[in-house]
Amino acid sequence: MEKFADQFNKDHLINEFKVVVADAEALLKATANTGGEKLAEVRARAEESLSIAKARMLDAQAEVLARSKAAAKATDEYVHENPWRSIGLAASVGVVVGLLIGRR
Repeated sequence: MEKFADQFNKDHLINEFKVVVADAEALLKATANTGGEKLAEVRARAEESLSIAKARMLDAQAEVLARSKAAAKATDEYVHENPWRSIGLAASVGVVVGLLIGRR
């Protein structure tokens, strides 16, 4: 269960980071017409940092995708090897969820 929470946190982090990168790119484009040698230097460093960050985020996204596929495959194999246990587990979870919903 901890792996799924970690997976969700990574997915959330990736999505948030994509928003930050998009906002930073929009800021860089908005200031592209603004002159000044110092500003151009800062803009160049920011663009380089963004490109590095994008590459790292793509690597992290690929890793998350690979882990998700591995987890899905392991789950599929387990269900095929232990169908009755899987049915029992699913029924138990359904009963617990039903009881919790019924209390409200």
